[in-house]
Amino acid sequence: MEYIKKYIDENQQRFLDELFGLLRIPSISSIADHKPDMIKAAEYWKETLLKAGADKATVMPTDGNPVVYGEKIIDPSLPTILVYGHYDVMPVDPIELWKSQPFEPEIRDGKIWARGADDDKGQAFMHAKAFEMMVRTGNLPCNVKFMIEGEEEIGSTNLEKWLETNKAMLKSDVILVSDTSMLEADVPSITTGLRGLAYVEVEVTGPNRDLHSGLFGGAVANPANVLAKMIASLHDDNNRVTIPGFYDDVMDVNPTERAEMAKAPFNLDTYKNSLNIQENWGEEGYSTLERVGIRPTLDVNGIWGGYIGEGAKTVLPSKANAKISMRLVPNQDHHKIAELFQKHFEAMAPKYVKVKVTPHHGGQGYVSPTDTIAYQAASKAIEDVYGKKPVPYRSGGSIPIISTFERILGSKTILLGFGLEGDAIHSPNENYPLQQFYRGIEAIPRFYKYFVEMKKK
Repeated sequence: MEYIKKYIDENQQRFLDELFGLLRIPSISSIADHKPDMIKAAEYWKETLLKAGADKATVMPTDGNPVVYGEKIIDPSLPTILVYGHYDVMPVDPIELWKSQPFEPEIRDGKIWARGADDDKGQAFMHAKAFEMMVRTGNLPCNVKFMIEGEEEIGSTNLEKWLETNKAMLKSDVILVSDTSMLEADVPSITTGLRGLAYVEVEVTGPNRDLHSGLFGGAVANPANVLAKMIASLHDDNNRVTIPGFYDDVMDVNPTERAEMAKAPFNLDTYKNSLNIQENWGEEGYSTLERVGIRPTLDVNGIWGGYIGEGAKTVLPSKANAKISMRLVPNQDHHKIAELFQKHFEAMAPKYVKVKVTPHHGGQGYVSPTDTIAYQAASKAIEDVYGKKPVPYRSGGSIPIISTFERILGSKTILLGFGLEGDAIHSPNENYPLQQFYRGIEAIPRFYKYFVEMKKK
């Protein structure tokens, strides 16, 4: 398939120019002021798909941000691949830590630097360019549909209803997603599992106003102190979550599968050095890879209260808040976990404060089997490009809508991600190696070819 490399070589700069146009759009779904940018990004995707060769592409409304749908049906009797991606991105704070402007993409050190460079504009854009290549070279072997949404970073809140409404239109043989990572650039891998998510916000309220910490300190409970103590109690000395019932539905991974997972290349010293930490942390009895792949967790994502501006202001705050996420493993229900958290957190509150728990978005975990035609096609495609058979592994991340796809659309998902640990997704200085970007464009058409060939057998 020399035509693939030839097409990439001849169009490298154009691919980047077009991707940069998308990266310049600050499509931050969690900030209401960016609503116009969400529309702009959706329209950009529509034009991208049409130019790439889609028979039709349209921006379809939801109760929130729109979904871009496109398709090319070359023969209804052939298999259909449904490509999913998202055009929304995370906020960029703290902006002062960025080495370049987050929405002014740059190439440095062989990488694309911008918010969304990896997650998920860069990775999703690989599919548009691979599709374009197959269309223009006459090598598209099957039907293709695209579904690019704008709310993944806020839990795909309105996508489920849209899926139900458009089930017939979205019918496919497999769903292909590039929104995950590989173990390392020279250790190709395919994600076979994702953790679920339950996300909540908590508020602890004490006195009816901020108080002078000298005149009232020691006599009135400080909500910030209380919140810190309550959060600390959510883990025991073995770093297990203390919420009653939290582990009830967790399925233990059998020793054979744990032994297979242990074969994945992983250097703990390299891992710690890359994060500039002296020791790792986690639930006793599990390795680092197991802690982020097969075990549930609870983490504070943000905490605030009182005066946090420049200089000093001696107050006893009226309120203290925190945002907390719980990463879940398959078989844990995110609704149930959110309810267990709320019940426990409210019950543990001392009488001298009031506690409010507000559940936000969530989603189920997902396991993608390795004995399917789709997985074998993905494995062969990756091996062709990287020269090594990929390692199957379970990711610690979450894409809440993936389990919903299978429930509503009835199709399995292949998580063909090309990101790397150092890409700093969700953080300042997000980046995406050019090599991974081009390798993705090279691997995707191979997946199409092998999938269709194997389906015919």
